[in-house]
Amino acid sequence: MSIQRSLTHARPSPELIAGVLEEAGITAVFGISGGHTGRIFGALEKRQSHIRTVLVREESLAAVMAEVYGRLTRKPGVVLGQGPWVLGNGLVGTIEARLSSSPMLLLTDFSDMPPFGLHAPYQSGTGEYGNWDARQAFGGLVKQVFAVHDPASAVHATQLAVKHALSGQPGPVAVIFGLQALTGEVGPQSEPRLYPTHHYLPPTPPRADDGAVARAARALRSARRPVLVAGNGVRLSAAYEALRRFAERVGLPVVSTPSGKGVLAEDHALALGVFGTFGTDGANACVAESDLVLVVGSKLTASDTVRESPLLLDPERQVFVQIDVETRNASWTFPAEHVLLGDAGTVLDQLGQALGDMTAFDGAARVAGHRARHGHFDGPAYASDAAPLMPQRIVAELQRHLPHDAMLTCDAGENRIFMTHCFQTRAAGTFLQAAGAGPMGYGIPAALAAKLVHPDRAVVAVVGDGGFAMTMNGLMTSLEQSLPIVVVIFNNQALGWSLHSRGPFATTLGDFDHAAIARGMGCDGVRVRAPAELGPALQAALASGRTTVIDVMTSLDMRFDQLTSPLQALPPRADPLHQEGDDR
Repeated sequence: MSIQRSLTHARPSPELIAGVLEEAGITAVFGISGGHTGRIFGALEKRQSHIRTVLVREESLAAVMAEVYGRLTRKPGVVLGQGPWVLGNGLVGTIEARLSSSPMLLLTDFSDMPPFGLHAPYQSGTGEYGNWDARQAFGGLVKQVFAVHDPASAVHATQLAVKHALSGQPGPVAVIFGLQALTGEVGPQSEPRLYPTHHYLPPTPPRADDGAVARAARALRSARRPVLVAGNGVRLSAAYEALRRFAERVGLPVVSTPSGKGVLAEDHALALGVFGTFGTDGANACVAESDLVLVVGSKLTASDTVRESPLLLDPERQVFVQIDVETRNASWTFPAEHVLLGDAGTVLDQLGQALGDMTAFDGAARVAGHRARHGHFDGPAYASDAAPLMPQRIVAELQRHLPHDAMLTCDAGENRIFMTHCFQTRAAGTFLQAAGAGPMGYGIPAALAAKLVHPDRAVVAVVGDGGFAMTMNGLMTSLEQSLPIVVVIFNNQALGWSLHSRGPFATTLGDFDHAAIARGMGCDGVRVRAPAELGPALQAALASGRTTVIDVMTSLDMRFDQLTSPLQALPPRADPLHQEGDDR
């Protein structure tokens, strides 16, 4: 059957652009109306039953919300707004989307003023003398830039942007519209010709080569102490169940990278938590002793691997099997003897089938042994009655009082390290952090997007007092958009990471009552000074159904470097399996 054109009569290009988003299954757009993109906002007004337009108070919130929407739904999150401010203010979420491979669309404009482009018009980004160059600027951030100046190309570029955002390793794509692209109509005879959007959507996720899978299966059968390293690619593939099935079928201990934290619930009998620089001692010991490492959806960055310590990962003594959807990621950090290119969930199922009736490894016994020797999300500080509160006690109260399927989002800084290392996830896919770029100001807008995607779940943003100050205007969006979240602030009156790295100069903050600020906005707010107060505050916040800020006075006695793997300080030939813990 031949493919039919999508138009039978002329229609305004902004209306068709909004239609492309709907056809692609995108259900939310985030941004601030400004410049020429106001015409697209006008078109979205007519599609409110299918696409929710979320007005934010600043573009950085829009970009983070779009990044998290893309990460959770596997559909591009859309940022809509004026060029200079989508670029500048939206950088936080855009660079996170690029480094964490989240599908995103930046629909923005040149703010051009035809026919005066050569005379430095106000705000214009067309790149002539006296202007700034929007195409070049966005090009340094995203997978692809489409610059369009006519109506038909504007619609087609939006279709291609969806395609590029989702294809291969996902990421952000920018479409920059000139004024004339948004002011005309597109008809059946317009060029380029337009066809239905579904033809541009990526096909079914690819399978790996069957021969490569068979060879990897033989290597796995021959291993004695294999381990599985799960990365963010498992999340992007929504391969939670495929990962669990495979781990249980083969009996593999599972550790994760920071960006993959929680893709397998960390109370599972095969889970040891995060490995690497800020990983658990048990996870690092398990990886270090392994003779085969199955890497699923991870780039294995230097921070993941304790600066590529050979005591942890070493292709000279370990066999690497790597599953990734992006060819360029294969054998990037470490040479992999077996590379399986394809979607993480699809390839895990393939590999499980190729193993046939192989007897499973006793991974649960290995995991239990490491938990007994090294601890597993426990320790005296979790029960500390000190005031201000120790970070571990805050984590313990969150663990005790939150529903098992609550969504947690983390900001940057020490608070994120404490949560990554100390918090134990109890349901797959419930822990989100900006582990790609690590920007402050991420936690609150990330929680808003998580609540939009999962309205029936409790959603908690864990932030520092520095990060809270950056995006507390997100509380206004929470109220305006009816997205109730709980915000827990690790308030140590400092930029903890910087303070503990180099001292107090330009790292200490004032004692602001963030709970009172929240109440002034119309939210609930409570300040917690003693450990016994935190549990009841969490219970009340969860029961209220209202946005609540819990401002927790937090001790500075715990430092991020106390959670740093001792492997980072060891000489290359030391034995990682017989080192004492770091008691600093």
